[in-house]
Amino acid sequence: MQMKKKMMDQYSMERFRSEAEKILSIAGGCASVEEARRTLFSHVSEEQYERYGSTAISLGARLHIARDAARAWRGLLTVRSDERAGFSNIQALWDLSHGIPRTDLQPGFYAEMIHLALGLEGEADHLQTEINETDNSITGRVAANRRSDELDHLWAGVETRMSRYDDGLMDSVQQRRLKRRSRIQANLNATDRQFADWRWQVKHIARNAEELKRMVNLLPMEREAIKRAANGRLPFGVTPYYASLLDDEPESGRDRALRAQVIPPLEYVERMLVNRNNRECAFDFMLERDTSPIDLITRRYPAIAILKPYNTCPQICVYCQRNWEIDEAMSPDAFASKDKIDDAIRFIAQRPALREILVTGGDPLGLPDDAILDILRKLASIPHIEVIRIGTRTPVTIPMRITPKLAKALGRLREPGRREICVVTHIEHPYEITPDLVTAVDRLKRQGISVFNQLVYSFFVSRRFEVCKLRMLLRRAGIEPYYTFMTKGKEETNAYRVPLARLLQEQKEEARLLPGSRRTDEAVYNVPGLGKNYLRAFQHRDLLAIMPDGSRVYDFHPWEKGIVDRASYVGHDVPLLQYLSRLEEIGEDPDEYSSIWYYY
Repeated sequence: MQMKKKMMDQYSMERFRSEAEKILSIAGGCASVEEARRTLFSHVSEEQYERYGSTAISLGARLHIARDAARAWRGLLTVRSDERAGFSNIQALWDLSHGIPRTDLQPGFYAEMIHLALGLEGEADHLQTEINETDNSITGRVAANRRSDELDHLWAGVETRMSRYDDGLMDSVQQRRLKRRSRIQANLNATDRQFADWRWQVKHIARNAEELKRMVNLLPMEREAIKRAANGRLPFGVTPYYASLLDDEPESGRDRALRAQVIPPLEYVERMLVNRNNRECAFDFMLERDTSPIDLITRRYPAIAILKPYNTCPQICVYCQRNWEIDEAMSPDAFASKDKIDDAIRFIAQRPALREILVTGGDPLGLPDDAILDILRKLASIPHIEVIRIGTRTPVTIPMRITPKLAKALGRLREPGRREICVVTHIEHPYEITPDLVTAVDRLKRQGISVFNQLVYSFFVSRRFEVCKLRMLLRRAGIEPYYTFMTKGKEETNAYRVPLARLLQEQKEEARLLPGSRRTDEAVYNVPGLGKNYLRAFQHRDLLAIMPDGSRVYDFHPWEKGIVDRASYVGHDVPLLQYLSRLEEIGEDPDEYSSIWYYY
């Protein structure tokens, strides 16, 4: 039996010439690039008109793909797109149609162009269900029951997909982890009481490969990456509690997302070390240096500011937005001076426009109770502050940090109708949700404190319905899905990046099947220096170009574009073919993701 070609082998110039014959024929009949630009622009619009004018019923869902593909084509064909992207798609098409060699064009480019052509012409292959189009002649109770049966079928598919992923509330997982925890305690000479004390956890953070090896089985590449990070004094740290969540068999892949949280890839370590003396300019992706009016404060929006009093965490996330400035895990020098904190709070007090403050860092709950409560009380005393958010990953990394005493103290800062306190945490995978985390969240909820989750949609959580499983568990644990962040275009974290199209696909094909309260998160992309660009609606961005390697170039609009005149941001995405090939390498079937090509 002939084996199916791998993703990278399926796309070539020859296949492109075959699948996009009409596009190339039109370009080939033009005497110049500019003539081809205008002629193809008209052709694309005519194709869309034709689809909507005569074949809408027979096309079904492909009608909408044709519409979106036509819009994408028009974006690629403009002079403005050529200038903004620094690459001309119409020039490439004209060259290919006239037999001019283009050795720069790679399979990823041809893959995108093939699917753009198929989408425009109503030939897209995208549906993942066997359910046929609704018979509109059936009405009433018969129609309702048939629809109900269809919905049962759809949900059965969701359950089957989600069942692929273990979670930390499963009995089998809990039993496995209890054994691991016992071994870790034995290796560290810790009693149950000590292990349950967050201060003991902090004192026993693993800061290098040798310390982590006492708690976790490491692969050779993981040991090497941690060793190089430690030698280069890159921040690294894993709590004993979090180490107990990792598996003894890393090859199984069950804990892939958890390991990726804390164990840096070699590529990441090397890029960080090369730029060790210029980290701010190299890695300050969000341009905090341009949005910090005073030390410890970041401000990108009118009514909210970020306060960063503590520049470290009990555990370091590899892809941290502030990886360029964060100190070593629980560094004794990470707490800002009293003068700086007082200056920052004075800045807030002098600006009545500020109604909400996010206290983050670093992880402010790494501080002792007295220190963090002193800051929070000072903020609560400012009359115009109505909401105080605490950004913390401690419910995941050391849930025992949320003691009954701390939860009650935070609850006392609430004044219903006047001031709210809420916690924003970062749970990345169902495997991180444990009974300990549920207990920590419950302590906060019983004090009237809302708990929200911000998810970074990284490669390691991007398989079909993987994040759906997380959303289902979040609500059961008392946590509300809040934001889902598209991974930033930080070069050192390339291993974590996911194409925008995959996040759109997840939101519209997977999350959309969940109950409403489980899909309350908003998909966003953080634009450097500006803030969140909302991704659900295409009105917030333009597709400018498909680069030779297949990466899409987007023009992200600023959030205040309808309020003040502000420049947009041009960002390069991850090539879809490259992403699908990576999924294939970890055992996924790329055909399960086939509609990804038609999200722009």
